[in-house]
Amino acid sequence: MRKYCLLVALILPGAGWANEPIQPVEPAKVTNQEKVELGKMLFFEPRLSKSGAISCNSCHNLATGGVDNQVSSLGHKWKVGPINSPTVLNSSLNFVQFWDGRAKDLKEQAAGPIANPLEMAFTHNLAVETLHTLPGYRTRFSAVYGKDNFGIDEVTDAIAAFEETLVTPNAPFDRWLKGDSKALTAQQLKGYELFKAKGCTACHNGVAIGGNSYQKMGLVKSYKTDNPAQGRGAVTGEKQFIGWFKVPTLRNIELTYPYFHDGAVWDLKEAVQIMADIQLGQRLTDQEAEDMTAYLKSLTGEQPQIVLPQLPPSQPDTPKPEVKS
Repeated sequence: MRKYCLLVALILPGAGWANEPIQPVEPAKVTNQEKVELGKMLFFEPRLSKSGAISCNSCHNLATGGVDNQVSSLGHKWKVGPINSPTVLNSSLNFVQFWDGRAKDLKEQAAGPIANPLEMAFTHNLAVETLHTLPGYRTRFSAVYGKDNFGIDEVTDAIAAFEETLVTPNAPFDRWLKGDSKALTAQQLKGYELFKAKGCTACHNGVAIGGNSYQKMGLVKSYKTDNPAQGRGAVTGEKQFIGWFKVPTLRNIELTYPYFHDGAVWDLKEAVQIMADIQLGQRLTDQEAEDMTAYLKSLTGEQPQIVLPQLPPSQPDTPKPEVKS
């Protein structure tokens, strides 16, 4: 039966992705370009932090898959956060935000790091007051929201609007789903068949290939870690949910190392082997792990092409004095 399924996969690429557990990412549709541009400025704005040195992009670097490729991010005064920074790419596809799901959407998530003492270590009031001192922001907020007396609600709304555009369409696997028979190699197709046959799609499904459920880390076998994060249990206060985390997206997974909530594993093949073992009770052969890793690399989509914004100066521009010869 498995050989037959693989044969079908090889012969019938994109034979209706509605029948597949995974669907392709579609390009973002922007309805308010001015809001998106404002949100982009705020995403790269270090003056939202107490030190004036940390921005959203510091931990969610758009040049490196939307992560900082650190075990845990460095925050205010070099403090180390308790958990690995998840990618911001395709984060709009998540059903909740953060590993523990404590934010219901991107807007709520954007407010968190600003006031977190381990991250940007500011307050919402001081961050907004800082932006109010910059005429360039007052002008832009007035154009987008019809008022220059903006608050944290408008700030996070704009950041969320920008983050909603950070999707990565046209991955090789997406092109295969849509009918391009040459988009994947034979090894990648074999890896996808294994991915389904081993049971990975029970958690990693949908457009984001994850991000739509919680799961215990170490479902079949216990996962040993020194990381203090308790996951969903810390939010709900229920002991049975300690160690439960939002299932991460597998989109662009080859770029978003190190892996897992504790950032403990740097090699993608090793991560595949560990997850198959502790989540599914499956011991993969070396070749199976190679094939599945090859498939996961087909999930890297087109990265956002971001032109860095010109941020408003701290002081209004003043005419330079004339130099007399």
